[in-house]
Amino acid sequence: MRVLPVLLTVMPVPLLAATKGRAFFAIDAVEGWLFILLLLVIMILTTAIALKVRTGIIHTKSKRSDTAFEPTRFNEYISALNSKSIDTYLNLKKKQQRPTSGDLKGIGLLMIASLSSLPVASQQIDSSPSSLLQETGILITLVLLLIPVLAGLLLMAVKVAALVRRRNREQYLQQAAAFAHYLTTPDNPLIEEALQKRKRALAYQLHNKELAGDAPADDEKGLVGNINLHAGLSVVAQKQRAGRRPPVDPALSNLVMWYIGCAAFWLVVGTTVGEYVGIKFVSPDVDHVSWLSFGRLRPVHTNAVFWGWASLGMLGLGYYVVPRVSNVPLASLQQGWWALRLINTAVLLGSVSLMAGINNGGGEYREYIWPIQLLFGIGLLLTLSNFIRTIASRTTREIYISNWYIVAALMFALVISIVAYIPLWQDGLGETIIQGYYMHQGVGMWFMLFTLGIVYYFLPQQLNKPIYSYSLGILAFWAQILFYTLIGTHHFVFSAIPWWLQTVAIVGSVGMIIPVAAGTTNFFMTFRGGWHKLNNSYILPFFLVGVIFYFTGSLQGTAEAFRTTNLIWHFTDFTVAHSHLTMYGIVSFLLWAAIYAVVPRLSGKEAPQITVGAHFWLALIGLLFYTIPLMYGSTLRGIMWMQGKPFIDSVIMMAPYWLWRAIGGSLMWLSHLFFAYNLYKMMLGDDTADSRGAAVQRLNQSYSEIESTL
Repeated sequence: MRVLPVLLTVMPVPLLAATKGRAFFAIDAVEGWLFILLLLVIMILTTAIALKVRTGIIHTKSKRSDTAFEPTRFNEYISALNSKSIDTYLNLKKKQQRPTSGDLKGIGLLMIASLSSLPVASQQIDSSPSSLLQETGILITLVLLLIPVLAGLLLMAVKVAALVRRRNREQYLQQAAAFAHYLTTPDNPLIEEALQKRKRALAYQLHNKELAGDAPADDEKGLVGNINLHAGLSVVAQKQRAGRRPPVDPALSNLVMWYIGCAAFWLVVGTTVGEYVGIKFVSPDVDHVSWLSFGRLRPVHTNAVFWGWASLGMLGLGYYVVPRVSNVPLASLQQGWWALRLINTAVLLGSVSLMAGINNGGGEYREYIWPIQLLFGIGLLLTLSNFIRTIASRTTREIYISNWYIVAALMFALVISIVAYIPLWQDGLGETIIQGYYMHQGVGMWFMLFTLGIVYYFLPQQLNKPIYSYSLGILAFWAQILFYTLIGTHHFVFSAIPWWLQTVAIVGSVGMIIPVAAGTTNFFMTFRGGWHKLNNSYILPFFLVGVIFYFTGSLQGTAEAFRTTNLIWHFTDFTVAHSHLTMYGIVSFLLWAAIYAVVPRLSGKEAPQITVGAHFWLALIGLLFYTIPLMYGSTLRGIMWMQGKPFIDSVIMMAPYWLWRAIGGSLMWLSHLFFAYNLYKMMLGDDTADSRGAAVQRLNQSYSEIESTL
C-alpha cells in the first residue's frame, strides 16, 4: 500500500521511504524473495510455452510440401505483384525464352516482397505462479537455481526464433519459385491477360473529377442541398453547419437564450476574478486592497462560476430539453423568467457581499449568507415545479432519461441547500460532516447529474442516432444516487469524524466506478459508427473531451478517497487540479457542446468556425497546463510534508508549478472571451451576408403585407 500513491500520479516521483518495519526487498524478507521467485517462474513458463509454439510451427511446416503452386491462389498472388515484377515476366515472354533456374530464382526474389505479407501464426500465453514457500533460505536457493535455467531457455528461444525465420524465408523462396514456374506454363493466355490487367490497374491514377465532371450541377428534383460555393480559409477545416430543425416557440427561445447569455456573462466575470487570483500565486503583493484580497476573491470566483455560469447554463438548456422530450409546451414561461431574475440577483448580491467581507464563515461553496442563498433556492423551486408540471402533461408514454436526471438534480439541489443552511446541526463535528455532504453533493448531484441529463439528449441528436443503451443510463442514474450520497466525508479522512463514517465514504467512492463506467460506456458506444463525424463537426469534439474527462476525472476522485492517498494529496493543490478537471473538463465542456448545438437552431445564426476552434483548443490546452503541473507538484509537496521537510521548502518548490497554473488559467480565460464572442455572433450577429435567407425573409414579409391588405 505504500507505493499506491506513487502509482496513481501522472508522472514519476521519488518513492517514500518506509520508517517502520522491514523493507519489502530486505535479505530476510520472505515477501520480496517470493515475488522474485514468482516472477522467474512466470518468465520460465512463458518462455517454455513460446518454445513449444515455435517448435510446433516448425514441425507443421516441415510436413507441408510447398514445391507445387496452387492455381486457386493465382488471384491472391497476382494482386501482390508490382509493375517491376510484371515487366520482368512480360519481357521474358516476348523473347520466347524458357527461363533458366537462375531466371526463376530472379523472378522468385521479386515475388518475396509480396509473399512476406502472408499470415503468421500468433499465440496467446497464459501462465500462473507456482505454489508458495515460506522459508527464506529455500526461496533464495530456488531463485539462484532458476536464474541459469531461465538464461538457458532464453538462449534456446533466440535460437528457435532464428530457425523459424530461416525456415520461413526458405518457404517464401520455394513459393516464389513455384509461382514463377507456373507463370512460364506454355499455351496459357489467361496468365498474360491477368498480368496486363494488373499492370493497367497499377498505372491508373485519379484525376479528381470522377464524381463531378466539368458540367454545371443539374438538380431539377432538388435532391442536393446545403451547398457551399465559396471555399473557406485554407488553414481552417470547414465543419458542417447546423441543419434545419422544427421551429421552437419564439417565447421559449427567448427565455433559453437569456439564460445562456446570463451564464456566459457570469463565466467571463467569474473567471476574470479567477485569473486575477491565479496571478496572485506568482505575484502575491500585486495589490493591498482589502476587497481584492485572496480570501475574498477566491469565493467570488468559485460561487460565480458555480451558481452563475454552470447553474444558469444548465437551467437554460433544461428549459429547452424538458419540453422537447415531453412533446408539450413549457408549463409556465413566467415562472422561468422569475427563476432567472432570482438566481441572477442571488449571484450579484452574493459576489458584492463576499467582496465586502460578509460571508457564511468557512463553508466552502456556501459562502453566501442564507438570505442570498434563499433567493437561489426559490429560483430552483420554481424551476422544479415548472418541469414537473411539464413532464406530467407529456404526450409520450415514457419519461425520457434526460428528464430523470434533470428533475433528480433539482430535487437534490434543494435538499442539500436545506441541509446546509438550516442552523440545527452545524455545531462541532456536525458542521464538518454537513460541509462534506453539501460540498460533494453540490458537485455530483447537482452539476454532474443535471449535465448528464443534457448529454443524454444532445449527444444522440448530434450523432443522429439513439442512445446506445437506455438500461445503462438507468443503471448509472440509480448507482450514482446510491453511492454519491455517501462520499462527502472522504474529504475529512483522519479527522475526528467517526472512523466508520470515513470508511463508508471510501467504500462509496469505490462504488462510483459503477455509474462512471456505465455512463462512459453508454456514451462511447453511442459514438460507435459515428467517429467519422468528428471531422465535420465543431460540436462533437466538445462532447468527446467532456466524456473523456468524465471517466478520468471521476476515477481520479475515487483514487483520492483512499486513506493512503489522503496522506499525500490532502491540503495540497491536487484537489484544486481535480476540481478543475471535473467542473471545467466535464461540466463546462459538455455545456459548451450543448450551447453550440442549440443556439444556432434558436437564432438561425452560427458562430465563425475559426473562433469556435480557438475556444476549444485554448480551453483544452489551458486546462492541461493548469492541472498536470499542479498534480505533479502537489504530489511532491505531500511527500515532503510526510518526510518532515520545512513547510517553507514546499512553498518554494511549488513556485514553478504555480506559474504553470497562471499560464493555463490565462489560456482558459482567453478561451472564455472567444466563447462570449461566439455567443454574441450566434445571438445578435449580423446575418445579412446570407442573401438567400434575407431574400426568403423579404418574400415572406411581402406576402404577409399582401395578405393583410386583402
